[in-house]
Amino acid sequence: MTDSRCPGKTSWPELVGGKGFAAASIIELENRHVRAIVLEDGTPVTKDYRCDRVWVWVNKDRIVVRTPVVG
Repeated sequence: MTDSRCPGKTSWPELVGGKGFAAASIIELENRHVRAIVLEDGTPVTKDYRCDRVWVWVNKDRIVVRTPVVG
């Protein structure tokens, strides 16, 4: 999936259920324009939209629980 505002791949639904830091590495390999940031689900974050950022939401066991997307 792509977002016309941002270059490269912008969504990684296939990573849900995987390990958070491994997912972050895959995201950065597949889109060199982003930095993947692993956060525990529910952590407060800024609401601004950025083409160079992907939140990787994980549970307490560090498993990805939401589709990582650019933003």
